[in-house]
Amino acid sequence: MIGSVEDVAQLVALEVQQRAEVAGHAATPCALARTLDTTARPSSSSARVFVSERDAMAAIKAGRIKAGDVLVLTGIGPMGTGMEETYQVTGALKHLPFGKQVALLTDARFSGLSTGACIGHIGPEGLAGGPIGKVLDGDIIRIHIDRNRHEASVDLVGEGERRFTPEAGAKVLASRSTRKDLSPHAALPDDTRLWAALQHAGGGTWAGCVYDSARITELLEAGRAALQKLS
Repeated sequence: MIGSVEDVAQLVALEVQQRAEVAGHAATPCALARTLDTTARPSSSSARVFVSERDAMAAIKAGRIKAGDVLVLTGIGPMGTGMEETYQVTGALKHLPFGKQVALLTDARFSGLSTGACIGHIGPEGLAGGPIGKVLDGDIIRIHIDRNRHEASVDLVGEGERRFTPEAGAKVLASRSTRKDLSPHAALPDDTRLWAALQHAGGGTWAGCVYDSARITELLEAGRAALQKLS
């Protein structure tokens, strides 16, 4: 599983859009979703994976993104770029005739102006070893969002010619290593790196959004003790 979401209806810009949030812990993939699609039918599509918004924009401008693709932006969460906003991508898709047929999955965040199927804040983030950091170009991703039943999920259900269940897909992702092309942005400010580190120590994008000072202190003390043993 790449992420599961719990649907909470919200009125945004006079349009009823979906805002979905997961209950869970750091080990459970979770995400926030916004979509205008009210269908309850699962949709499976091929992943197009990018590790920067610039590369994704270049692909959109070059016409390399087609209707039905699942655009995956990974490695740009808190630890990567400080959890940047991805409106360049969602804004570009909005002006394509088939833009609403392209879903966005990202460990970053998206603008309140975004429309279409946007699933962001995915945690654990790619650089923290989360499933989104193990998705490969061409993987078959199934997105299921049901606003009526208040349930949703994002799953790996195929690679190459193989097709499998979401449960098998979770095992495939667990067996993979994190992508080698993921790395923190070279110009990431120190205060952002510190924020990302504290958030990660407290439980990641979701559980760590409110600092767990006791847990962070415990990890710092354990790290200090381990370093002293090595010296």
